[in-house]
Amino acid sequence: MKRSICIFILSILIGPAYAHGPDTVKVGAYVISVHDINFHDKEYTIRFWLWFLYNSPKFDFEKQLDIPNAKSIDQPQIIVDSIDHNAWVLMKMKCTMKESWSVGDFPFDSQHLHVQIENTLFDKNELVFKPDLTGSRYEKEITIDGWKIINFSVSTLTNDYETGFGDYRLPKQYTEFATFNVDMDIEGDAWGLFMKIFIGMYIAFLIATISFAVPPPELEPRFGLPVGGLFAAVGNKYIIDSLLPETSQFTLVDTLHTITFLSIFAILVVSAMAFNLHENGREEASLRVNKVGTWLVVSVYIATNLLFIVMAIN
Repeated sequence: MKRSICIFILSILIGPAYAHGPDTVKVGAYVISVHDINFHDKEYTIRFWLWFLYNSPKFDFEKQLDIPNAKSIDQPQIIVDSIDHNAWVLMKMKCTMKESWSVGDFPFDSQHLHVQIENTLFDKNELVFKPDLTGSRYEKEITIDGWKIINFSVSTLTNDYETGFGDYRLPKQYTEFATFNVDMDIEGDAWGLFMKIFIGMYIAFLIATISFAVPPPELEPRFGLPVGGLFAAVGNKYIIDSLLPETSQFTLVDTLHTITFLSIFAILVVSAMAFNLHENGREEASLRVNKVGTWLVVSVYIATNLLFIVMAIN
């Protein structure tokens, strides 16, 4: 009897939400498609079904749904029904998501896609999510141009906010909201993409190396071909940079282009040395410098490219 009275008094003092604990909402997701992956604008578009099962009348996910890491959310198609006296809300979503792409080893890196779902009104003291692990999955026929899904999972966590949102009664300006998370790892067709973006750079280097086949006294082709190759490599670098997000990180793209720039500069140095020796009447030394320089520049270029590519893959 005394215990019942204590529980009754406790429920009056701290409220029913805290006395009885938070309400549980079962939630799941079925991903229909992922498309419009845009590295430069740091975004992609995802379409998915989202459902909620709950028995508390205070929840209204038609108006209370929030996806904090979305750039924009299209008006969802909503079906409201009931299952075993529980409210059942089914929503067809289309969102443009923000994403911080990992491009350090591009195109040999995988990307992580994350969708975070919250209720805008009720914190974790009043609402917690329970993931529908059985029903949550992705469409097996889903196609992402140039990519494939290598991992998929759903989970529930909490999102911390360092604020009370104006509620000065809180002892600490800190609130936590339950989150339902959809996570996917995608992996691209690395070698196909690698050849597409770097073929221009390698052709530029090959054009520059043709100058080694020209006799040292021929100034115009000896210096014109490497300079032309250098401009072509720089142009290729600008094209790739326009596709990738801005980053202070020195990426694989930066590394391989820098090696190409330095190698073309080395070709010009070899040509200058060979020409100077020829002008001083040292024809044999000139040809020897040209031959050694050819093998040295080409072999170092190939070796350094392979080294950094292998490092990126691993």
